[in-house]
Amino acid sequence: MEGVDYLADERKKAQFDVDEMKIVWAGSRHAFEVSDRISKLVANDPGFSKEERTMLPRKELFKNTLRKAAYAWKLIIDLHLSEEEAEKLRCFIDEPAFIDAHWVLTSCLTLIFAYAKLLLWAQRNNRKGGCPWPTRCKFGCYAQTELGHGSNVRGLETTATFDPQTDEFVIHSPTLTSSKWWPGGLGKVSTHAVVYARLITDGKDHGINAFIIQLRSLEDHKPLPGITIGDIGTKFGNGAYNTVDNGVLRFDHVRIPRDQMLMSVSQVTKVGKYVQFDVPRQLLYVPMVDVRQTIVADASTALSRAVCIATRYSAVRRQFGSQNGGQEIQVIDYKTQQSRLFPLLASAYAFRFVGEWLKRLYTDVTQRLQAKDFSTVPEVHACTAGLKSLTTTATADGIEECRKLCGGHGYLCSSGLPELFAIYVPACTYEGDNIVLLLQVARYLMKTVSQLGSRKKPVGTIAYMGKLEHLMQCRFDVEQAKDWLKPSVILEAFEARAARMSVACAQNISKFDNPEEGFAELAADLVEAALAHCQLIVVSKFIEKLQQDIPGKGVKQQLEVLCGIYALFLLHKHQGDFLGTGYITSKQASVANEQLRALYSQLRPNAISLVDAFNYTDHFLGSILGRYDGNVYPKLYEAAWKDPLNESDVPDGFHEYIRPLLKQQLLQTARL
Repeated sequence: MEGVDYLADERKKAQFDVDEMKIVWAGSRHAFEVSDRISKLVANDPGFSKEERTMLPRKELFKNTLRKAAYAWKLIIDLHLSEEEAEKLRCFIDEPAFIDAHWVLTSCLTLIFAYAKLLLWAQRNNRKGGCPWPTRCKFGCYAQTELGHGSNVRGLETTATFDPQTDEFVIHSPTLTSSKWWPGGLGKVSTHAVVYARLITDGKDHGINAFIIQLRSLEDHKPLPGITIGDIGTKFGNGAYNTVDNGVLRFDHVRIPRDQMLMSVSQVTKVGKYVQFDVPRQLLYVPMVDVRQTIVADASTALSRAVCIATRYSAVRRQFGSQNGGQEIQVIDYKTQQSRLFPLLASAYAFRFVGEWLKRLYTDVTQRLQAKDFSTVPEVHACTAGLKSLTTTATADGIEECRKLCGGHGYLCSSGLPELFAIYVPACTYEGDNIVLLLQVARYLMKTVSQLGSRKKPVGTIAYMGKLEHLMQCRFDVEQAKDWLKPSVILEAFEARAARMSVACAQNISKFDNPEEGFAELAADLVEAALAHCQLIVVSKFIEKLQQDIPGKGVKQQLEVLCGIYALFLLHKHQGDFLGTGYITSKQASVANEQLRALYSQLRPNAISLVDAFNYTDHFLGSILGRYDGNVYPKLYEAAWKDPLNESDVPDGFHEYIRPLLKQQLLQTARL
């Protein structure tokens, strides 16, 4: 029945103020009001319908995405939306598009402009009365990754050879594997690109530098001479990232003016002399750090969407346990369902709060950079790299787990989960492969351990290393399950585990004559140590959040339950680490698991309301299983008949292929 809330009884069980939890999730009352208003604007506008997206052929799908992007841009102008509102609009439209890469590139170039010592191209193209940034005058993309190289930026093969006779760079793709491959927005839309290439002057290779290059004519949009460009083909999923024109790009001795080199840290003079400025190379990390802190924030959004769908459907779906013809048991009441679902719900909240903290950390480092204070850059780089790896891996795995938690129906595109997974899973690779990033964190940890004997005191996220002697010797001395709810107890357990794993790796590396050989041999152990450090950060920031003044009846209590579930689930999952480092005993691990089960029971009556606090519209969720009203089965049945295959009772190809087979079988039967 339309208009009936099939989850109303679940919502009545809530033991906290849901409206106040919505404010906590959003980050502030202002942020909530903006998100609420823009999400409803998108949901109520038929121009942003997602209903047929998974059924459209690639060409129609891409054209429809272009239409939505143009329509969104018109809305931004007509409604005079602020930058904050425009960002929310882009989010709630919920369709990857060429404009995403363009906006990210604009943000990165803004930072480059802020710190650059020389960027003549920007000055020349940004005269008074023009656009605020060059990439808003044209469409830009970020061309770094090549067919043969991704994470290893130093291995890129595209060359930029300086010709002093013409004061130009000659951009060239010397091999097939030097083809630029994957940049979003490149294949069919972008007019310009920031291209990374090996800078060569007078036969000497000066490493990777960036260049702004026009790719297409601004008159007819055709590729300029010497440029081969196109789309790399259909990707994983139905709609998913197939709405984006990820591209391939090759250069055949393309000439560009010398001042189209991005000269923030180095430049080439007219006579071909390569000059490096006295600018800390840490500045190069800033745009990367910005993008990665955004990825961490996006992880909580993606995971919370999947969890919302799985939680609501788990309350709607009933299986087994019927007595005398009565109702079957709600799937959400099975302990196996809770032990898989509730840690993901807790993780969504945990990632939200660590994302908020990371944004503040990024703001702090940019302010320090403006004051020429570069002291926190290494830590911020390690934090964003590690947390990007941790949150995207957990979110990708979590979305797939939510699909499984929805049983067979989770496999339908109408569940929203296959598309959500297909859209999200590339995050584990782009902006740094997750394992490579953890190895970068490991290097930071090994350097920290090596400096512990010096006067340099560990601060920030590695401050716990300053009490290493205590953490290496202390033992967990409580026996009751409820003791695991004490923040100080949980925090010390995670600190001891992280510290002991890092020290063990450092000691094992020291046994090798060549430290790099040791690092390579122990890479798997180093990844685990880095993960332990990153999990400590997330747990500690969740605990810090609980130390704030959080208004609303029962809100803080529910967050405490979620924090306990997140920490104790990690302890249970990585029990080998905690036992292996000797901090806890097997009995203590057992009582921690006992407490974890108790927390699941406490969370159960609040589960639906906790996902309601995400405040997602049905349009944004894009899932019949996750509908707010729980009216799942009639809508699944209705959606099935909208599939193009059901437009006729007799399918195309029946007369050519099926009918002859049926006739053949009839003849064989008659002969028998």
